[in-house]
Amino acid sequence: MNRIITPRLAIRHFKEKDAAGLLDYLFSPCTPCFQSERLASLTEAQAEVAKRATDPCQFAVCMKNTDALIGHLFMDNSGEPDSETWSVGWHFNPRYTRQGFATESVTALFQYLFNEKGARRLYAWVEDYNVASQRLCERLHMRREGCFKEFVSFISENGIKRYDNTCIYALLKKEWISTLKTIS
Repeated sequence: MNRIITPRLAIRHFKEKDAAGLLDYLFSPCTPCFQSERLASLTEAQAEVAKRATDPCQFAVCMKNTDALIGHLFMDNSGEPDSETWSVGWHFNPRYTRQGFATESVTALFQYLFNEKGARRLYAWVEDYNVASQRLCERLHMRREGCFKEFVSFISENGIKRYDNTCIYALLKKEWISTLKTIS
């Protein structure tokens, strides 16, 4: 994907100028599942942006009119049972929540994966406490396939291991096609 333009957003590869925007929301990630991405300085953010800029599975989500970074999307099918199955995810700056940007950008990502990459099945891991992401999955007509108890572990700030219950949401291309009209 080189660039996707939606009515309000530009989805593109990361650029050097995105470091401050990335630091803004990864300095103190809202949910524990993103604690491993925590950035402590602009120098760390610059290094992270440089790494993401060369990763074909990481995308910056930016305001179309200013090109300001408001979040990111990611996708991967490297460890999947077939090339038609993709894991997807997202992380947004809390300043830009509840405005439809996640729905708009993830819808574009799904369209890209189904239409350009030949995806048959998409899925997302969502911790049981991440209600906003669960609602996003449901708005996009993904089905909750299950919840794995104490599935993922994170090291908390005080060094204690924390185990999270993790739900899996999925969507087939044929389901996406039949529900596309209800997403807008």
